[in-house]
Amino acid sequence: MRPILFSVLGLDIQTYGLSKALAALLGAFLLGRAFQRLGLKKDDAHALVLWATVWGFVGAKIYHLLENLPNLTWHHFGGTGFTWYGGLLAGLAAALVLIRRRHLPLAVVADAAAIPLTLAYGVGRLGCWFSGDGTYGRPTTLPWGMTVSDGTVPTDVPVHPTPLYEALAAVLIAAVLWRVARRRQPPLTIFAGYLILSGGARFAVEFLRINEPALFGLTQPQLWSITSMLAGAVLVVMVRRRHLQGSSAPPRLAARDRSLAPPAVSSSTPS
Repeated sequence: MRPILFSVLGLDIQTYGLSKALAALLGAFLLGRAFQRLGLKKDDAHALVLWATVWGFVGAKIYHLLENLPNLTWHHFGGTGFTWYGGLLAGLAAALVLIRRRHLPLAVVADAAAIPLTLAYGVGRLGCWFSGDGTYGRPTTLPWGMTVSDGTVPTDVPVHPTPLYEALAAVLIAAVLWRVARRRQPPLTIFAGYLILSGGARFAVEFLRINEPALFGLTQPQLWSITSMLAGAVLVVMVRRRHLQGSSAPPRLAARDRSLAPPAVSSSTPS
C-alpha cells in the first residue's frame, strides 16, 4: 500500500486524492462522449462532472464527520475519510441544479451518466485499496486474502480486499448497462438499472466489511443500498407502465380520419 505516491517540492501527492481526480477525469471523458452522441454539448457534461465532484467531496466529508461525531478528532478532518453515499447525495443535488439551469433533459442525462458514474466509482475504489485507507474487509483464509501492514489502519492478518471486489463489480455492472443500452430503451431504464445493480453490489460486499450495524442488524451502507434498489425498482415500474400506456394509446386523429375516408376511385378505364 502506498498512501503517498511521491512528493513534489515538499507537497505530498496522495494515492487517494489522485485516484479521485482520475475518476473525475474518466467520468468527464465518458460523459462528454455520450453527450456528443446524443447531440448535447460536451461542455455541459464537463461542467456536470466538475460541480458534482466538488460538491460530492463536500458532502462525503460532511457525512463522514457526522458519522464520527461522538468520537471526532482532528484526524477526521484530514485528506482521507469520505463517505460514498454522502458524496452521491450531494453530487446528485449539484447535478440537478446544473441540469435545471442549463435546461438539459433530465432523463437523457441520467441514462447517459449511469455508465460513467459506475466506472468512476470503480477507479475510486481502486484508489481506496492502494492507499490503504482501511476500507478492507474481514479476515479470511481464502487464497486471495491480503495483508495491509502499511495502510492507514494496518493489519498483518489476511483480509478480504473488498475495494477490489467493488472495482470488479463496477466493471461488470458497466458491461451489463452497456449491453442493455445497445437496444433502444425507454428513458430512465439505464439509470434505474444502475441504482439496482450498484445498490445490490454494495449490499452484498458489506457483509464482508467491518462496519457497525445501524438498524435491524444492517449497516448504514446497506440501508442506503436498499434505498437505492427500491428507487431503481420504482423507476422500472414507472417506466414500464408509461411505456405500456404509450403503446396501447388510441391512434392519432389524423390516422383515424384516414381510415374513415371513402376508398379512392381508380382512374383507369375498363378494358
